[in-house]
Amino acid sequence: MPDKTVSSPRPTRRLRWLIPALLLLGWLIVGGITGPFAGKLASVASNDNSSFLPASAESTQVQNLLADFQDTDEIPAIVIAERSNGITPGDLDFLRTTTSDLAGTPGFGPAVSPPIPSQDGQAAQVFVPIQSNDEPADTVELLRDKLANAPDGLTVAVTGPAGQVADLGEAFAGIDGLLLLVAGAVVILILIVVYRSPILPFVVVISAVFALGLASGLVYFLTKQGVLDLNGQSQGILFILVFGAATDYALLLVSRYREELMATEDKYSALKQAWRATIEPVSASAGTVIAGVLCLLLSDLNSNKSLGPVAAIGIVASFLASMTFLPAALALLGRTAFWPLRPKYAPETSADSGATHRLWKRIADTVASKPRAIWAGTLIVLLIGAAFAPTFKADGIASTDFFMGTVESVEGAEIQAEHFDAGSGTPTYVIADQAAGPAVLDVVRGTDGVANASFSTEGDAPKVVDGKVAITATLTDNAESLAAQDTVSDIRSAVDSVPNADALVGGTTAIDLDTREASIHDRNLIIPIVLIVVFLVLVALLRSVLAPAILLATTVLSFATTLGVAALLFNGPFGFPGADPVVPLFAFVFLVALGIDYNIFLMTRVREEALRHGTRIGMIRGLTATGGVITSAGVVLAATFAALAVIPLLFLAQVAFLVAFGVLIDTLIVRTLLVPALTLDIGRKIWWPSALAKTKDEDTTPEPVLDKA
Repeated sequence: MPDKTVSSPRPTRRLRWLIPALLLLGWLIVGGITGPFAGKLASVASNDNSSFLPASAESTQVQNLLADFQDTDEIPAIVIAERSNGITPGDLDFLRTTTSDLAGTPGFGPAVSPPIPSQDGQAAQVFVPIQSNDEPADTVELLRDKLANAPDGLTVAVTGPAGQVADLGEAFAGIDGLLLLVAGAVVILILIVVYRSPILPFVVVISAVFALGLASGLVYFLTKQGVLDLNGQSQGILFILVFGAATDYALLLVSRYREELMATEDKYSALKQAWRATIEPVSASAGTVIAGVLCLLLSDLNSNKSLGPVAAIGIVASFLASMTFLPAALALLGRTAFWPLRPKYAPETSADSGATHRLWKRIADTVASKPRAIWAGTLIVLLIGAAFAPTFKADGIASTDFFMGTVESVEGAEIQAEHFDAGSGTPTYVIADQAAGPAVLDVVRGTDGVANASFSTEGDAPKVVDGKVAITATLTDNAESLAAQDTVSDIRSAVDSVPNADALVGGTTAIDLDTREASIHDRNLIIPIVLIVVFLVLVALLRSVLAPAILLATTVLSFATTLGVAALLFNGPFGFPGADPVVPLFAFVFLVALGIDYNIFLMTRVREEALRHGTRIGMIRGLTATGGVITSAGVVLAATFAALAVIPLLFLAQVAFLVAFGVLIDTLIVRTLLVPALTLDIGRKIWWPSALAKTKDEDTTPEPVLDKA
């Protein structure tokens, strides 16, 4: 019988390239199926503020009750026209003939108002109802196209809630084009600088693209089935989060693989060692981010609640692509991936930390030489920035301030406010019991900020549905302004004083008010919960209580510093009108979840080294080994989040700055100086109460370090 032991290694060698090849084939199939959904997410996204609110919100209840009093499937568009030397009969005729033919046509409501001149004679407005169950943004664009040929000297704009929906849709239109292009270009450029290779950056970006395709496909399906509520903000954050996280995870694996190729001649064995060393910190990082963003499920605001699972899906997809597709590609490419600077097999060089990590060896030695002075000085600098955090304005902004730059709906609202009661065309509604209706109408009319109010009628009498009447109130301020929201709040207080009225106040302004108040509630509730969840994850990962407490405290301090610096810039040079309450919430969730990653990458390596060499040497070795790759990862993540600023919306620009700046502080200051210095000064007690806290350092001289991040 022939000896079979001679041929047994051959199938094993065949599997070493066959398994990676099958993985690549599988991802190509997945990418082909799910990839197109990245461009389809906008079709299932909703950017209407009313869809963000829970069913329990007062304005949501009013919106549901109004269905019995009027057609609530219509969104008002307001055509506003202005001529500085006075509106002419020809101007009124143009407005009348252009808009009257639209009544009852696809996308438009059955009744369009005639042109209504202003008292000063310099402007006129037309109320055009837009069907919300079609594509209101497309209908508004059709209306704007028809008004484009206005008489010379006549300024015409389409504003109101429908105009704002159209402008939001146009702003978000760049998410699946411009945003991806900018983010991809930034990542490729940074990776070329880091690795000085034309091949590896594209492999990493392809991995991120596959992750985005998988995440987009899952989010599209769940949104289509009604499981998730997707909006343009969540869509933009999903794209950036996937690109940033997938690239970060890739950097850790690639860096370790490069080191293993220097220590191991066989590329498959090198990849196996690199994957095993990388999977734990990457899993811990992904798990921390997922746990953090899923805390958003506790939100009252539907838009916040839906972002949690959307972001979690993005992180899962990033993890899968980085830990399966990328290793498969690296297995087949081997040293060629790093061309032209291919890592050579040189075990004696790979064991010499000075040959590969000279800069970070010097930084680690400097921190170790005077840790107390370094952490104290760093702490003072961060506290100075954090001192300005209370000046960060996050009490809400007017809807017209959502946009960066000039948009037609904002211009139209400003023109309307100059010549009319600014709230005309966008009324506030009050639903009350029939018996208390007259008393409620009186207190509504007597509220400051209300121009006029009347019952919804049926014939000559108030319309009664199930014992309820509806009151329509026109506000003196722009319905999308903070002043109008204050008036709605006053109306609610006033009608609550009417006995047995059971009055509810709704409408567009009330929706904005309820959204703002729900955002404040979510911010105050979720931030402490995120801290608790992340702390528990760190305790489980590091088998310690003191180390997680310090890591979390430094990350919170980093966030406070970021908020303080942002307050100085937003209130000063940037000239922002304020911020939505959800801005610091989103920034906090992502900065704590993502910023803690870099401490995880560092401290898991430090703990590994401390088990063998003691805490002091472990920190020096850990900082030396992980410094370069973690810094690169932080720069990539900051750059990808900064790409959100290309979308011309104030919310995204502010989140982009806060996360990008905060990540850089975490990467360059907290993880590089503050955490290492504190760990070195505290010593082995940092691991309390684990047994490692009782282990003495074996030596005070650091040994050669391999980059095993």
